[in-house]
Amino acid sequence: MANSIHPSAVVDTAARLGDGVRIGPFCCVGPDVELGDGVSLVSHVVVDGRTRVGAGTIVYPFAVLGTPPQDLKFRGEPSELVIGRDNRIREHVTMNPGTEGGGMITSVGDSCLFMVGAHVAHDCQLGSNIILANNATLAGHVVVGDFAILGGLSAVHQFVRIGHHAMIGGMSGVENDVIPFGLVMGDRARLSGLNLVGLERRGFGREAIQMLRAAYRMLFGPEGTLAERVDEVERSFSGNAAVSEVVAFMRAKSPRAVCQPRSGNGG
Repeated sequence: MANSIHPSAVVDTAARLGDGVRIGPFCCVGPDVELGDGVSLVSHVVVDGRTRVGAGTIVYPFAVLGTPPQDLKFRGEPSELVIGRDNRIREHVTMNPGTEGGGMITSVGDSCLFMVGAHVAHDCQLGSNIILANNATLAGHVVVGDFAILGGLSAVHQFVRIGHHAMIGGMSGVENDVIPFGLVMGDRARLSGLNLVGLERRGFGREAIQMLRAAYRMLFGPEGTLAERVDEVERSFSGNAAVSEVVAFMRAKSPRAVCQPRSGNGG
C-alpha cells in the first residue's frame, strides 16, 4: 500500500516509513523516526528523536512525540521512545524518550488510549490496553500495568508503580505504588478498595472477585504488620493467580511505599 504524505508535511529523507503510512498537513518527522505500517499522523504532529511508532497507531493534531525529556540531567544521550501497535494518541499528548539514569528507553505497549493533553515522561514503562484520560500525567520512571485506567487530571509521582487492572480516580495525586486491581482516589490518593467494575468488564468471575476481596481485607486489616499480612495472604491463597500477582507486586523492591486505605495501620 502506498504512503500518503501531504505536501506541507516535513519528513526527513532518513525517516523509515512502513507501508500505508499517512502523514497529514504540517506534520514534522525527524531523521531517526520509524513509523510502522498503517501509522496515521492526522495533522500538525511532531515526531522526533529516536522514536518508533507501531503499526496501526493514530496520532492526532498537536501531539509531540520523542522530543528531549524534561529532565535537567539529560545530556543528549541516544535514548529512545518506543510505542507499540494500534494506539490512539489524541490531541496535545506529549511523550518523551528515556535517559541514561533510567535505562535509556520509554516504552508504551499496544492498544492504549491517550486522551487530550496526557503526558508520558522519560523512562516510563507502560503495558497494553491502558487508558490515560484527559490531562492525566506520568512523571519519570513510572511503571503502569496492562488494563490500568488513569482518570482525568490525575498525576503520578516519579518511580511509582501502578499494577495491572488498577483504577486511578480523576484529579488524584498518586504518591505511592498502587496494587494490581486496586482503586485509588483523593488529592493525595489512598486505596479505596478493588476496581470491581474493571474486573467485571475484563471477564473475572464471581469466585475470582470474591477471592480477591478476601485477600484485600486480609492484606489491609488491623492485625500484625504489613509484611506479616502479606505472608499470611500468600499462605492462605496459594495457587490463586490474581492474588499471587498482588503478593508479588507487594514483595517487589520499589523506592515508593504501597498505597494503603485511609484507615490502614501502615504496619
